[in-house]
Amino acid sequence: MSKFTKKFGWFVAAAAVSAGVYTSAIAQEPAEASSSDAFNIPDNIIILNREDSKRRATATVNGTIITGTDVDQRVALIVAANEATPSADEIKRLRLQVLRNLIDETLQIQEADAQEIGVSDDEVASTYNKLSTDRFKRTDAEMTRYLTSIGSSPGSLKRQIKGELAWDRLLRRNVAPYVNVSEGEVNELFERLQASKGTAEYRIGEIYLSATPATREAVNQNARRIMEQLRAGGSFIAYARQFSEASTAAVGGDLGWIRIEQLQNAQLENVARELQPGQLVGPVEIPGGFSILYLIDKRQVGMADPRDALLSLKQISLDFPAGTTREDAQARATAFADGVSKIRGCGEAESVAATLGAQVVSNDGIAIRSLPDQLQPILLDLQVGQATPPFGTLEDGVRVLLLCGRDDPTNAGGPDTEALMSQLEDERINRRAQRYLRDLRRDAVIEYN
Repeated sequence: MSKFTKKFGWFVAAAAVSAGVYTSAIAQEPAEASSSDAFNIPDNIIILNREDSKRRATATVNGTIITGTDVDQRVALIVAANEATPSADEIKRLRLQVLRNLIDETLQIQEADAQEIGVSDDEVASTYNKLSTDRFKRTDAEMTRYLTSIGSSPGSLKRQIKGELAWDRLLRRNVAPYVNVSEGEVNELFERLQASKGTAEYRIGEIYLSATPATREAVNQNARRIMEQLRAGGSFIAYARQFSEASTAAVGGDLGWIRIEQLQNAQLENVARELQPGQLVGPVEIPGGFSILYLIDKRQVGMADPRDALLSLKQISLDFPAGTTREDAQARATAFADGVSKIRGCGEAESVAATLGAQVVSNDGIAIRSLPDQLQPILLDLQVGQATPPFGTLEDGVRVLLLCGRDDPTNAGGPDTEALMSQLEDERINRRAQRYLRDLRRDAVIEYN
């Protein structure tokens, strides 16, 4: 795996699967006996193995057919990843974007094959199986059943894996070796970072859509629709992987930790500086296209982040029996909160919990930043022996976290010269990769149906 393309950090585009069984009732006209009678073919039949069924091509790319089935199954991957039910209009727009993605994917696979560095079926199968077992704890059969249930197929997911492996291979052979970053550039950047110690550093996600004067309005409208879906709860990672034209699409658009100035665009710098973690902005028009930014996190350069503190916690929880009414739950939660408030340090947690009918679970070494956003500021202000306010739901019961210890982080040293060298190389590879893909599109013979 190359350092500039970290693969499959999430369920490849939405990770879906479907070696589905497609049922089709074939209406037969009452007519004279035909040759099919000799085969005893029933009136209603079931077509097995939808994945291999042929449908009218949606596009042909240098002779390679992309069918409606290919588009449908890839759309299903995205819909599953976003856990939402898009409208008919949204599905229509999504199909158009997916078709563009499949065309690019086809070009990447064809280019790798033409240069005799193509990806074998065994390599794809190995990556697919690793994804299934290591990340999703599913056997091959379980993965197939799951993906089938959402309307996709193992073949669709494997094709995307093949495209990403092929593109990574092409970049490592034809782009990365020709990207040069001098030691002087790295040292200059390192000195600037040292001088800026204590200033803000941002971890940003980006979705970049290229545009020409002729396509500007259409791309702008597409970017606005993506923003609507993201604000409605869509997965930024999923949309970045499917729609972004930057090489960071493979890692969900994550630019990593950067200073605002490293965006190298005044418009992006201005809007990003105003964001708070979890906020989106866009589309922002920049030379060559549009960008959507998502602020993942923020910290100070070279300074310790208090959210990196490691906590020793005890969770005291009270479950509500099935059938508990909201009124009864409220009364039990109030009594629970009153009892927990009397705890004087972690040593009393078990004894007080027993009187309340609650359970205690201990856990050490939990980073504050790994906890839900709502709890982080509360825990930052707690002293050892204090508890959070009660939280929970009617279904999950009520609970508190009791702080039993804290190991504060030491000052961060910031990125070293090796990390900066890698970052500068990644940026240049990204720009050249975009040009490379544009050249492949320009030289392709694409027929639409």
